[in-house]
Amino acid sequence: MRTEIVAEEIALHHAPPRAASCASTITRARDETRAASPHGFQIRPLEPERDAPALHRWFVEERAAFWNMRDKSVDEVAAFYRAIEDSGHAQAWLGLRHGTPAFLFESYDPAHDEAGEHYTVRAGDLGMHLFVGPTATPVPGYTRHVFRTLMAFLFERLNAERIVVEPDARNTRIHALNRAMGFVYDKDVPFREKTASLAFCTRADFYAAIQQDF
Repeated sequence: MRTEIVAEEIALHHAPPRAASCASTITRARDETRAASPHGFQIRPLEPERDAPALHRWFVEERAAFWNMRDKSVDEVAAFYRAIEDSGHAQAWLGLRHGTPAFLFESYDPAHDEAGEHYTVRAGDLGMHLFVGPTATPVPGYTRHVFRTLMAFLFERLNAERIVVEPDARNTRIHALNRAMGFVYDKDVPFREKTASLAFCTRADFYAAIQQDF
């Protein structure tokens, strides 16, 4: 998986006042489709039954090995995301490009997740998993645009203070992308299904990192 950024996107650097908590903002955002990027992306809450067939087609590909869902049926994919929806502390989101599913990400409270067993969770921490769907026509810098879009969404729409990721330690491609977005790696820790690399990104680190592309 998981080049240049157009000038309009830097406007996301100026954060609106953040009075609401991450949880209340997620609840409000579930009922809205948000235009999140000048690159033609929109983000909406994932709908398990509606979106499971498209996700299943993504997950069965060999490139999806680190997502650990290659053996799931369409019904099992839907059930997995219904469980996330019902958890009360996590949410799945679908990114659309010109109306077509393009990427998936999950946001979650690390205090209620395995990640929180391996570090001291701070107020405002928000965990994230990203899966970028296949594209028929490769676009230079596409994955970086996706990543910037969802990071801005997490900070500006979900009011995160710090983003937490725990990719598989063997997933060298995502480590490079994480670092390019401002993530600072902390340590490798034993998760139940993998050895994970814990990394953190503050709002300041993210915007400092993407400004280097200008």
